[in-house]
Parts: sequence; C-alpha cells; structure tokens
Amino acid sequence: MRKGIHPESYRFVIFKDMSNGVTFLGRSTAHTKETIVWEDGNEYPVIKLEISNTSHPFYTGKNVLVDTAGRIDKFKKRYAKK
Repeated sequence: MRKGIHPESYRFVIFKDMSNGVTFLGRSTAHTKETIVWEDGNEYPVIKLEISNTSHPFYTGKNVLVDTAGRIDKFKKRYAKK
C-alpha cells in the first residue's frame, strides 16, 4: 500500500439506514453536522444512508421496494399517459 494517499482523520460515526431505521457504528472521514447519542452514551456524528446491508435485497434475500424521493410516483405519472 502506498504511503501518504489515505486520509488520517478517520473518526467514529453512526451510519443510519433511512429505509428501516437500523443504525451501526463505524469509522469514516465523511463530514456531517448532525449528531446522535449512541448506546454507549457518547455523542457521534450521524451519516444517513438510503440503503445498507440490512435493507439491500442481495443481503436480505428479499425484494424490498425502497422509494427514494418519490421516484416510483414520478415514474407512474410519466408512463400513466401511455
């Protein structure tokens, strides 16, 4: 692995899956303004995810319909005329 190409400012953050509400603690360099109190009583920055391994059909084995920002409604409106 080459030295000096990876960030050194990794910090603990909470990842929150917005489709099912599952949260997990990990490390990231992504910046966020929101924080949340974790199970250990400490406050961590929170990064919101639209889909994660807890809701993705590949990992769950189920076909789950995730409607992000009304994409399905937009699709139905667009093709309802035909």
